[in-house]
Amino acid sequence: MTPTSDDDWRQTHLGRLLGHAMRRFDERVLALMAQDVEVPLALSNLAARQQVSAAHIHITRHLARGGSRLTELAERAGMTKQAMGMLVDQCEAWGLVTREPDPLDARARRVLFTADGLAWLEAFRRAVAQAEAEFRASVGNEIATVVTIGLEAYAAA
Repeated sequence: MTPTSDDDWRQTHLGRLLGHAMRRFDERVLALMAQDVEVPLALSNLAARQQVSAAHIHITRHLARGGSRLTELAERAGMTKQAMGMLVDQCEAWGLVTREPDPLDARARRVLFTADGLAWLEAFRRAVAQAEAEFRASVGNEIATVVTIGLEAYAAA
């Protein structure tokens, strides 16, 4: 038996493994989106050149179909309003989202998906489904189910 270092736990603890798994999953989703022929070409090229990062996926995950205020979007993503504002600026420049006045508050603005943004969202849905299927194929359906149930329980606690 090979002796292990007292510091091995730093590389193998649950948080680190979850972080690696999340990054791998997000990278796979972005790679699938880059290959999706239904993604608008400019967005597909951005994804293929790795200009779109996991941080940009926060907008895809958290922006309501009917639009969201920047503060709501930042809160859902666990980011500062300033950091989310920079992501929204980039996504707006890419044509994924637009900002419009909030009909409920003239001082506020809502972030909304554009038509290209909705195509991106649909590509995200397909890519997530495929990445999940690949995960299930990799570890087996029973283990994938246990992992999913365990993560749901942990996140809800």
